[in-house]
Amino acid sequence: MVVLNVSEDIEAKIRRLRELGKASAEPDAPKVAKPPIKKPPKKPRSIGSIREREKRKKILTGAAIVIIVILVLSVGAYVYIQNRAAEKLAQAKNEKLAEVNQYFQGEIMNSTIGQQTKQQLINEINSAQSVDEVNAIDVAAAYQKAWQGYQAYLEEQRRLEYEMQLNQTKQEKIRQIELEFQPLLSMPLPDDLKKKVVDSMKSLEEQVAISTTIEQVDSITVAPYLLELWKDYYYYIIDTIPTQSVILEKGTTKKIVTKAEAKSILGGIRDYKELIQYKIYKVEFVDIALVLSRDRINGAFLAPGDKIMIFAKNSTSTLFQEIVDEGYVELVLLPTEAGAISVNEAQTQTSSSSTSSSTQYTEDHTTTYTPGDTSITNGQAISDVYSNTQTASQSASASYSYTVDLTEILKAIAAGKIQASEDVKEQLRNYGWEIVDLEKESGMLVLDPNTQFLVIVRVPSIFVPDILSNQQYIYIAKVAT
Repeated sequence: MVVLNVSEDIEAKIRRLRELGKASAEPDAPKVAKPPIKKPPKKPRSIGSIREREKRKKILTGAAIVIIVILVLSVGAYVYIQNRAAEKLAQAKNEKLAEVNQYFQGEIMNSTIGQQTKQQLINEINSAQSVDEVNAIDVAAAYQKAWQGYQAYLEEQRRLEYEMQLNQTKQEKIRQIELEFQPLLSMPLPDDLKKKVVDSMKSLEEQVAISTTIEQVDSITVAPYLLELWKDYYYYIIDTIPTQSVILEKGTTKKIVTKAEAKSILGGIRDYKELIQYKIYKVEFVDIALVLSRDRINGAFLAPGDKIMIFAKNSTSTLFQEIVDEGYVELVLLPTEAGAISVNEAQTQTSSSSTSSSTQYTEDHTTTYTPGDTSITNGQAISDVYSNTQTASQSASASYSYTVDLTEILKAIAAGKIQASEDVKEQLRNYGWEIVDLEKESGMLVLDPNTQFLVIVRVPSIFVPDILSNQQYIYIAKVAT
């Protein structure tokens, strides 16, 4: 503080000297001429006054020298002090700028807030005139304020981005809802059911519109709504079919069920995507003629009115597929192999006779001697056999055959060339079924398994394409009652 006061005093003196110099340099103002005044005659100076004058002159000269020295010293001190102050100010500015660079780095410098705040601090530091002004600049507070502003900016950006994602998610969800409802709306719905479907769709879209988070939007699902609405539509279709039974089709499987069974099957489904795989058809029976070998029509033991099922065998494997679960036999026509009666009659007579006689004669002699202790036996046996056999046989055979063509008989009846044609037709009618009836009764296979039969069956029309496309691999089974 002493140095500062001294420097201030020196500065004041220098200013006064400058003012005096300026005053001496200014020209004197012109004076108005005055009438000459007669000076009084000079008195002669005394020696004392001369000495006094010389003394004052020396004093003034010394004072001037002292003042000049003081001024030189003051100017040097001032310049030194000014240089020291400038160095301290520059050092303070550099330290403050280093503090600014230390704070303002990283992600905050990617924002306008960070860049502007840093530049503002640099400008304040560079424009400061004293160390106190530099020290008064609070970099930490400025950084904290800029950081809070930057975080608020980031939060706002995140909010805007989330809001944009939320709106995009809502739009996608609404499109998804309309897309999933479209198949149902494209069906021929009655007015009340159509209104129910539209109201459900609008309700889901309103739920999406008022959602405030993406999670809420994602949690909205159309599956429960569509499941019930599709069931209502299927029940409506079932109720509008006039028959007591309907055909349920799923993929390649078709099945005839009652209306109650159909509703029970569809009602047990818990996923509408599985539900819409079903199709419902009205049962309309048609007659179709099939030419099959008897081994593919249940041994040909079929009669009109029999309930049947039809299966198809895969052409490349042994797998069987049910293609008709309910059908009926309308007519079975015997094949051409059964249209001809072939009779083969044969007669054989055989006679034989055999005579046999046998005679046997046996003679046995034995003699024993005992001379002393030795026993000697001598025996002789004679046997004769006589036999006589005579055989005679005789055989005779005769055979003949004939064939009756039933086709020619039918033609003759149609042309009126046979008498008592009604009796003949009755006989033929009985003959036609007698063959298979006798097979069943006797347990004997008369006709060849490959014999072709013409079978007319009555089946729902929905099965006809499957029957025709698999005609070469069809098997008919009679439903046991």
